[in-house]
Amino acid sequence: MDRGRGSFNFGGGGGNMRNQMPFDSFWGGLKFGFMRMPVAIRTIILANVAVFIVQIFGGQTLNTWLVNYLGFDPAFPTFLTQPWRLITYMFLHGGFLHILFNMLWLWWMGRAVEETVGPRTFTVIYFGAGILGALLDAALALIFGNALVIGASGAVTGMLVAFAMLYPKAPIMLFLFPPIEARYFVAGWIAIDILFIGAGDGVARLVHLGGALGGYLLVKAHQSGTDLSMVIRYFEYLFGKVKPKSTGKGHKGRNKNMHIVQDAEIVEEVDQTELDAILEKISKKGYDALTPGEKKKLFELSKKDQ
Repeated sequence: MDRGRGSFNFGGGGGNMRNQMPFDSFWGGLKFGFMRMPVAIRTIILANVAVFIVQIFGGQTLNTWLVNYLGFDPAFPTFLTQPWRLITYMFLHGGFLHILFNMLWLWWMGRAVEETVGPRTFTVIYFGAGILGALLDAALALIFGNALVIGASGAVTGMLVAFAMLYPKAPIMLFLFPPIEARYFVAGWIAIDILFIGAGDGVARLVHLGGALGGYLLVKAHQSGTDLSMVIRYFEYLFGKVKPKSTGKGHKGRNKNMHIVQDAEIVEEVDQTELDAILEKISKKGYDALTPGEKKKLFELSKKDQ
């Protein structure tokens, strides 16, 4: 198995202070912090925690069934005849520390990635890395064995690589260690997986390496101009989320609605391009290097995403 500001208003008036605070209890603060997460990361973490709760409190029989039928089995032809396992294995974990560290790394490193590339592209990179990790494990199963795999570590490793590619010199702070640039930290992470392939330690090293490769290839595709978000838009279209609504005016009305949808998508793409340029400038020169116009645009775009 794979283990491995809110604003405070203290102004005048006799209003209720409880209504002016973003939270007034531990659980209120926890909820406030959770809702401030980027939407894709928030959704992924919520889904993983929900499944883990079912694993823990559903009993040993249910947990065994989930692992046996939703975990990734690299044996041929199972991974071909049961393709859902390529996705479902990422939501199962073997213990509290397993899910804790996976979700912490996703939160720590993934936030900057999602805020840079957007939630749709982030989702494609995350799941694409996890899928490629599983496929690499299946491709080499005859050499290294075909043990059942569970856990989000492959997808999370892809996120680490994505972060290192987008912010190569960002300092990674580890306990008792000096700051390490992201590119060196992630390179060391991958080197450890390579060194311990086949060590029999219960860690799916091949899934990690496949996830790293997936993260690298997908971020390179994004940087070369490929619109990865179209994968998510396709599924949104299939499920009717972006289908134009009928106005009852025949083809003319439908065409008008289609143009509205297309125009909205063009505006969103322009906004994302501007946001990427501003974030890139911040990463290189700092926030103070922004012009007043860029600061205003950054504020407007951040309000739009809320």
